[in-house]
Amino acid sequence: MQQAWAYGEALKAMDVVIHRAMVWEGERLVAVAQFMCRRVLGYLSIASCTRGPVWAPGLGVAQRQQVYGLLRKSLPLSRLKVVLFSPDVALNEADELSGLARVMTGYSTVLLDLTKPLSTLKTELDGKWRNRLVKVLGHEKIRFHVLPSRKRCDWLLGKEIDQREAKKFHGLPVEFVRHYIDASSDPAQAFAVAYAELGKNTIAAMLFLVHGRVASYHMGWADTEGRQLNAHNALLWQAMTYFQDLQIEVLDLGGVNTHDLPGISRFKLGTGGAVLTLAGTYF
Repeated sequence: MQQAWAYGEALKAMDVVIHRAMVWEGERLVAVAQFMCRRVLGYLSIASCTRGPVWAPGLGVAQRQQVYGLLRKSLPLSRLKVVLFSPDVALNEADELSGLARVMTGYSTVLLDLTKPLSTLKTELDGKWRNRLVKVLGHEKIRFHVLPSRKRCDWLLGKEIDQREAKKFHGLPVEFVRHYIDASSDPAQAFAVAYAELGKNTIAAMLFLVHGRVASYHMGWADTEGRQLNAHNALLWQAMTYFQDLQIEVLDLGGVNTHDLPGISRFKLGTGGAVLTLAGTYF
């Protein structure tokens, strides 16, 4: 998602400096990259390319190494600059990074392959996860919805602000989501909110952002009843069905950290998705 055009436009709307680059080999576009830039100490420029560059298929290791060098040299920043790459590649597949120095270990995420039939995806769920899903889906009084509703999105962003204050954690400013949707060529295709209602109350919700053929989980909320009923199991399952209908191929569930966030990580791992640990950040 960090290489999506709308992602960069959303950050620009929040006064983040964005630089974009295209690398050509003759008439062939071989790579594109989006950098988020900031100044440190007033004179040092830091440019970060996260989950990029995005490569044309079939490039060899030597070609990719050359592109990294060209990108570093071409950035229109001050001479005192640090250029960081956090490519969308696993460590055991990162041969082109051999000439760079790793300065940070890789981020781990869980990817669900939505090209598989729903029956297969259900079979691959962890047994306890699947049992909770079946139980909550069978609840006669809970209603589930998945749709690109700006009203529901704004409501969920308000809940996100409340839980950040209560739990003392930080993330991208909630305004980012609104800017991301506005920057998309088709806002109705840029996001979806899944939510569960019990009576007149909304008991749980999840927000997903769409980029190309991938949807990324962005945030979630549940009240006490929603957590007790495992509403998020059903919401994620309903979202998987919804995105399959839109021909989305991958659902990125976001970071897993079993040490600091064991409950959330177990929930994501219980989906049976593939764990991808990225190579890390390189200088």
